[in-house]
Amino acid sequence: MSFVERLTGVAARRQGPMFLVGIGHGGTHWVGATFYLLLPFLAPELGLGYAEIGLLAAVYHASSFAANFVSGLVVDITGRRALFQVLSLAIGGLALGGFGGGGHVLWLMLLVALIGAASNLWHPAAISYISQNFPKNRGYALSIHALGANAGDALAPIVAGLLLTWLTWQSTAMVTAVPVLLLALLLAVLLMPRERRDADAPRHGMAWRAYWAGLACVVRNRAVLGLCLMAAFRTMTQSGLRAFLPLYLANVIGLGPLWLGLALSALQLGGIVATPLAGVWSDRKGRRPVVLAGLTAATVIIVALTFVGGMLFIAGTALLGFALYAIRPVVHGWMMDLTPPSLGGSATSLMFGSQALLAVLAPAVGGAIAEAWGLQAVFYFLAASMLAANFLVYLLPDGNATATELPASAD
Repeated sequence: MSFVERLTGVAARRQGPMFLVGIGHGGTHWVGATFYLLLPFLAPELGLGYAEIGLLAAVYHASSFAANFVSGLVVDITGRRALFQVLSLAIGGLALGGFGGGGHVLWLMLLVALIGAASNLWHPAAISYISQNFPKNRGYALSIHALGANAGDALAPIVAGLLLTWLTWQSTAMVTAVPVLLLALLLAVLLMPRERRDADAPRHGMAWRAYWAGLACVVRNRAVLGLCLMAAFRTMTQSGLRAFLPLYLANVIGLGPLWLGLALSALQLGGIVATPLAGVWSDRKGRRPVVLAGLTAATVIIVALTFVGGMLFIAGTALLGFALYAIRPVVHGWMMDLTPPSLGGSATSLMFGSQALLAVLAPAVGGAIAEAWGLQAVFYFLAASMLAANFLVYLLPDGNATATELPASAD
């Protein structure tokens, strides 16, 4: 047994597809992170206030929520998980590149809606793909998937911030779309053929009757619904930070484009370090204690950030990322533990739909709070959201739960 296998539980030769999907996940987050970094620069040109910026960010999450009604279903029914990962990257990259086509608010709203929908299409396909191929190491495998997201979120602000020192926000969007489209091509060449020839990967979808019977069984599971609600409050905080942290750093602390990008990257660097550790720990010790530790730490750090400024604030964001993003793959693994493999896509859609529903509220409510009481007050609202997530964890079952059994009619 190699060192890598002893450390992670997965043989080195089997980690290629896992990392390939993780890199693709980074592409979807590259698109979202670039969009959020552009907000402080497109807003003055378009005459947008905090409330309008919050509305634009809310469109991103609203379209993601709407896409949930079909994304998990088509993934599970068709079984074409690799194909939908490629489509997600292609749509997101093209929509980001479309920012260069004009500066009208309605045009941007349409493109942002496409980005949100494409992001949602990725998760049911990718998470169920990973879960089915690495059932005994879901925590670690999904941590690599999340690691790609952290890398995309960390690199995009630096690259976009650097480009903004020379280019307009429209040109920056067009340039940053190119790597995403190249990633779509990479997955089309490497991942789609592998899925077709891999005997261990599911090649076919489900019958309609079996699908709906199994889905009904899943949504009656109280642990599944409780986990979805807890994840929704965590994501509500995350979406609020993504929308208002760049505005706080630019308008209150006074950072320029490059330093703004570096500061936002600090939020992701903590997650890059912590994510694999949390994934392996959850495989060995259970999901609940890891999630509870991360949520508690994140709540305390968000409140503490309201009392500091300058470089100490930036350092605090790195600690926040360590706590907030480390638990993301653990929550996903917990959901896969609770649901049958054949319904992984729809279970993921159920979770991400719940997350998107509350994520829509964070920018809209946060924008109204910022207009009335200032940007600092938004952080108290986000801390309250994390406190609610902490409470819900206590109501969930301890340890790694087993998947919901499908009814006999769904066999």
